[in-house]
This record gives sequence, C-alpha cells and structure tokens, in this order.
Amino acid sequence: MHPAFSVILFTCASGGGYAMLALLGLFGWVGAIDPDSTSGWIAFVWALGMIASGLVSSTLHLGHPERVWRALTQWRTSWLSREGVLAVFTFIPAGLYAIGWLFGGAIWGWWGLLAALSAIGTVCATAMIYASLKPVRAWNNRWVLPGYLAMGLASGALWLTLWAEIVPASQPRAYDFALIGLGLSAFLKQRYWRFLDSNPHAATAESATGLGRIGKVRMLAAPHTEENYLQKEMGFRIARKHAEKLRAIALVAGFGVPAILTLLAMLMPDIVAIVLLVLAVLSNAVGTLTERWLFFAEAKHTVTLYYGAEAA
Repeated sequence: MHPAFSVILFTCASGGGYAMLALLGLFGWVGAIDPDSTSGWIAFVWALGMIASGLVSSTLHLGHPERVWRALTQWRTSWLSREGVLAVFTFIPAGLYAIGWLFGGAIWGWWGLLAALSAIGTVCATAMIYASLKPVRAWNNRWVLPGYLAMGLASGALWLTLWAEIVPASQPRAYDFALIGLGLSAFLKQRYWRFLDSNPHAATAESATGLGRIGKVRMLAAPHTEENYLQKEMGFRIARKHAEKLRAIALVAGFGVPAILTLLAMLMPDIVAIVLLVLAVLSNAVGTLTERWLFFAEAKHTVTLYYGAEAA
C-alpha cells in the first residue's frame, strides 16, 4: 500500500498522544497526580496537541476534507467511522478532566478514567481499521492490534516521563510503562515480521482466480496500458534488502536505543535525565515513523494479483 505521510504522521502522533492522555487519566483516577496548574497546562497542551495534530494531518490526503464529518455516520459497520466517533468523544471527558485540574485545583478521577478508556478505545479502533481488511494479509492478522497498543504505550509513556521530569510539581514518572511498552513493541514487531516472511497463507494468482487446480496462472496481457490508481496505491514495491535495513532501523532506533537511554535516565540526576529522555523520545520518533512507513509499504492488496503480482 502507498505509504501516505499524512496517515503515517496521524498514527504516530495520535497514538502517542492518546497513550499519554490515557496514562494521565489512569494516574489521576488512582490519586497519583498533583493538581498543580502549571504542570496541568503543559500536560494537556502536550497530549491534546499531539492528538489534534495527528487528527488534522489525517485529513490532508482527502480530496474533500470538508466532507470528513460524513465518515462519522457509518459507525455501525465501519471501524473508520468508529475511530472518528471515539476520537471526537474522547475530547469530552478529557476536557472536563482538564477543567477540574486547571481551574478547580482538583483531580476528577472518574473523568480521568473515562478519558483513559476512550483514548484506549480510539487506538484500538485505529488498529482495527487495518486488521479488519481481509484482502490485505499483512494487516489482517493477530499482531496488528497489540502492536499498535504497545507502540502507543511506549511513545506515550516516554512523553509522560519527560513531562514529569520537566514540570515543577512532583508528578508520577512512567519509566516502568515506557520500558514495558518498548519491550513489548520490539517483541511484537519481530513476531509480526516473522509472520510476513513465513508466508504460509499468502494469496496467489491461482487462488485469486480459482484456476490453481488446472496449473500455473500467468498474465497474458495487462488490464491497462499504463499504471493506474490501484497499482500506485495498493501495490507499493520495496526491495527485500531495503526492507530488512529499515526493519533494523525501526528496532534499534525505535525500541533499543530508547530503552537504554530510559534505563540510564532512571539513574541520573534531573538535568541529565531530561537530556537522556529527550534523546529517547527523538530516537523513538524516528523508529516509529520508520516502522509505520514499512507497515504500509510492505502491505499488498490482493487486487495486485490481477496486475501480475506473484503473491499478496
């Protein structure tokens, strides 16, 4: 599939933002947050800013962004619509949670819990948009949903820990959550890539046409005289050696380096810890963007089988 940068930015920014919001809500629910207004402003501008920037970027690849509201009307059958509804709804409990923190000097824990559950639900809906697509084998598997959640947790926890180190009030760190998220992300992505490489049930021209019982199926003439929309959008080509290099970059920059820097930050004084966490966040961002680009680039729709692809 064509890796549109607007969608890549959306999934990375909003995933980290929703995870940070979820952690803020859960910490507030258990009473671990100090209702300091300065730290509250930084937290909500940080988290909601990432979410909003991601949502705005997701509309950039649309031909008519002014019609985006129509995507919210099919929530009974469409994961895309459910994602939109949950994304909008999350701002309600998050806004009320923020009002209590910023203007009331109190942590309204139940609103924090509802904001956390809504944020988690939104990330799940985003993952299910892809995991529910049966014609795309690279997405229609059990590794996509937990991978999205783990990578969101890693990014959000790193951002939250950096915030807690910077703000003047004493706020809960999320070192443990960050390390768990990074470890899970590395494990799940390796399992996901192993699944792609094993290729046990890949669709072929024989299975797509139903002519496999006769013999090998080959294309005698192309359906079109030049490349069309389907070939550009649903059959992106990437060489295996390049994919392997990018996978290594995603693992090392996205998970390995941030984990080492996070462990070091736990042992260092505040200023040094902040510098290490900034580097961890930047490294994770590079790795996450690389992984998400690969997530789209390595996926092929079965329609490409009718244009000469050997497997999808």
